[in-house]
Amino acid sequence: MATRDSMDELMQQVEDTVRFAQEQYKQSSLQEHYNDDDYTKALQQLEDTYQDIAKMAHSANSQQREQLHRMRLQLQQLQNTMVLEGENL
Repeated sequence: MATRDSMDELMQQVEDTVRFAQEQYKQSSLQEHYNDDDYTKALQQLEDTYQDIAKMAHSANSQQREQLHRMRLQLQQLQNTMVLEGENL
């Protein structure tokens, strides 16, 4: 079973990653150009965090796995949105 501390740390990582990615997405939507480096960094952080969630799921109980699944879906949705936006810019 994943420890409460490790789950809390991962949840904080997810929140930070989502906040950064949403900010980059918002900036790219408002501007005719976007910062390639930060946008790419945000996408990489989403992927890295997604992988961290997958690793944590191996040692999680059923309740934790459900929580991790919801986090994964949130990251995937944002990742997909950003990739599609990046193709349109």
